[in-house]
Amino acid sequence: MEFREFRDQLVTIDGLLLKGGIESAFVQLALAENAAAWGAATSQQLASFARTSVLALRCNVARKLTGLSFRDFAVRTAESSLLQWFLRIGEIDRVKVPAKSTLERFDKWVAEETMTQVRRELISQAVQPAAATAPPPLGLSEAVDATEVFLDSTCLKAPIHFPTDWVLLRDAARTLMKATVRIRREGLKQRMPQEPLQFLSEMNKLGMAMSACRSRVNSKRQRKRVLRQMKALEKKIARHARAHRELLAERRAQTTLTAKEAQRIIQGIDGILTQLPEAIRQAHERIIGGRQVPHADKILSLYEPDAEVIKRHKAGAEVEFGNKLWLAETRAGLIVDWELMEKAKADTTLVMPSVKRLREELRLDVKRAWGDRGLFSQANEKALAQRGIASGLCPRDSEELQKRLAADADLRAGLRRRGSGTEARMAIFKHCFTGSPCRTKGLAARKVAVAWAVLAHNLWVLARLKLAQEKKAAAAAKQAA
Repeated sequence: MEFREFRDQLVTIDGLLLKGGIESAFVQLALAENAAAWGAATSQQLASFARTSVLALRCNVARKLTGLSFRDFAVRTAESSLLQWFLRIGEIDRVKVPAKSTLERFDKWVAEETMTQVRRELISQAVQPAAATAPPPLGLSEAVDATEVFLDSTCLKAPIHFPTDWVLLRDAARTLMKATVRIRREGLKQRMPQEPLQFLSEMNKLGMAMSACRSRVNSKRQRKRVLRQMKALEKKIARHARAHRELLAERRAQTTLTAKEAQRIIQGIDGILTQLPEAIRQAHERIIGGRQVPHADKILSLYEPDAEVIKRHKAGAEVEFGNKLWLAETRAGLIVDWELMEKAKADTTLVMPSVKRLREELRLDVKRAWGDRGLFSQANEKALAQRGIASGLCPRDSEELQKRLAADADLRAGLRRRGSGTEARMAIFKHCFTGSPCRTKGLAARKVAVAWAVLAHNLWVLARLKLAQEKKAAAAAKQAA
């Protein structure tokens, strides 16, 4: 992207935040969310929190637009006068740029419910009701048409490696021994036959031996032998980590660690020790016992318990590991509905709840819904017809598809728009706004991250739309003159 194009987009987004009242609405919602924690706050404290909320809003939007990490965005901001202007942090005598840790705190500034209300406010400003005649408050010459929605789902990948069973044991050893090193560095030590990192080195050697077994004679027997060694070593590691964990809990006051820092270390050790017996059993069942582990009982990651196996059946992605993400966009590309699911659901069951949210919560005048074969079902066809919504869901039966194409002149163009536009929208949203994989840890935090990504994406779409409308109006005026 050229600098001038990026500058025009930021300037336009700045106007959208101010003229549409999105910034003030966000501040009010953030204040309301934290009202209970504030108690009897002074006017100066409230004003300071409001300024910080504005900075959090603009930092999150700009960071999603650039697609940079917390650290890279802090560096980029320090050298970019344009970003400093957008964030309102430039001063005559100094420039105070938010640090990496501050940006990470901004990413969790408000809850998902607050972001949902901000999203609704922006959509209501951009989409003009059918009975309204005045131009929308955002300064668009034409409001966004939301009579058509394009529906689809994808997988938001979790930041985990391929869930190989024995690799979980290596992950557990790494976390436990690094925590043990951290505790011993504070002077709290239990007797160990060797240094913690030597245990980790032994586990890494066994991991390499396990990988090399596949190319050897009697590979199954060799893998069983190596796994037994890994299990024995893992139990030693867990025993030493548990002893240091208890020592830290008892004598934390003798260290330089704060209560929160110590609690974080303890929680990290407890999280691994709680899952370790099941991880060992899982590896034993699959490698030594040669038995499959039921999907419901399988551990995919020690750090992302909410990650699921999403069957995609696509070239290069037969399965993906993460959470199912549902999106609904308008023809202009504005995302009007989204849901990140804890448990994956069949696509056919997601259509009508999404339509219901669009009509009842956002009060959009949806007249047609488009979707691929995965969304088609007779139940959805009947439910859409009962609500007076034309179905643009692609039939699974090829003969029925041909009949509908012959009867409906708009169906072919709509399905082509869905195939090219909505699929591209999914790729843009995942790769440019959320990241693939999304680096945010935990399902609840990922939902907030997706909400921020939706807000930044919609501001980006509206800015491009407004610039295009202004360019078209300028060309028409020039031609008329």
